[in-house]
Amino acid sequence: MSLSQAEVKKVANLARLHLTEAEEEAFAPQLSAILDYFEQLKELDTENVEPTTRAIDVNNITREDVQSTYEDRESLLNVAPERDDDFFQVPKILA
Repeated sequence: MSLSQAEVKKVANLARLHLTEAEEEAFAPQLSAILDYFEQLKELDTENVEPTTRAIDVNNITREDVQSTYEDRESLLNVAPERDDDFFQVPKILA
């Protein structure tokens, strides 16, 4: 599939991209190659392939949370941008 410069311009507009004329010319064959690859993928038999979000199984490696008390509370409160007695003062986020 070969994209014209006008089609590249339309796609760029839909994607809210501001391309120069030189970029439009350069991207036309690149985007055409991508679309050709998708055409190749359409030829694959995916009838018995379950939908997935990843090609490989990925698991997070997490550690167990351990609560600990910080001994020097005053030093933490002293570095707060704003403080109200023994508490951090934060901006109000709900109206």
